[in-house]
Amino acid sequence: MKLLRYGPLGLEKPGVLDPQGHIRDISSLTADIDGPFLAGPALRQLQAMDLSTLPRVEGQPRLGACVGRIGKFVCIGLNYADHAAESNMPIPQEPVVFNKWTSAVVGPNDDVRIPRGSVKTDWEVELGVVIGKTASYIEEHQAMEHVAGYCVVNDVSERAYQIERGGTWDKGKGCDTFGPTGPWLVTRDEVPDPHQLGLWLEVDGHRYQNGNTATMIFKVPEIIAYLSRFMTLYPGDVISTGTPPGVGMGIKPEPVYLRAGQTMRLGIDGLGEQQQRVVAA
Repeated sequence: MKLLRYGPLGLEKPGVLDPQGHIRDISSLTADIDGPFLAGPALRQLQAMDLSTLPRVEGQPRLGACVGRIGKFVCIGLNYADHAAESNMPIPQEPVVFNKWTSAVVGPNDDVRIPRGSVKTDWEVELGVVIGKTASYIEEHQAMEHVAGYCVVNDVSERAYQIERGGTWDKGKGCDTFGPTGPWLVTRDEVPDPHQLGLWLEVDGHRYQNGNTATMIFKVPEIIAYLSRFMTLYPGDVISTGTPPGVGMGIKPEPVYLRAGQTMRLGIDGLGEQQQRVVAA
């Protein structure tokens, strides 16, 4: 099942994509695609319904982030060995953890704003994992039952803020619009193996990233179990699991960074595509 949120910014309504690719409104079941919905009986009720009986949404409305009221947006860094190499960083012995502020979250096709003064804004296509059941001190073999589904994330990053400005990575990861999420939340039952998904990203039609989740260092169950030792994961939390090689920072002989006027396009097998216009803040 492909869950989504549609409508103007701040006024999104909950929806689902039917087998014909039409958006169906599910406001009769829930006010939002959020933690309480993902953890409660309404999702199971929806999964048992004939989607053609739900109101069809006409036209091509804006899509919001596929999860509303995200509690935590936790990210894993350097989770592909070849990306660590292009970043001139050692392969981590434990997951590298940082956060994106929830104010960074935008829809999958909303504009991405280059922060004022930035000269090193970069791209990162990533597999997002959406939590559907509270997780605290769980083991790896329990982890997948805590997953509601998966989505596409563009972990937009300002490398100078991340690496050259002192402190943690967070200041270069959580700028406004740096978290396009969606287009939809694909429920776990539709993704039998999250470690066999192709993922890619293009800027102005040039493909920079072309990887597969099979090469992740830390797999989804290990990531969830690991994080649950440091924080309680709640329904509606999002984990972004790292990016394959091909980011702008790693391009030789000279890095390539985003400029206003460019267009990013990215996607993951079975999880949909995003497209963002790059603009100046």
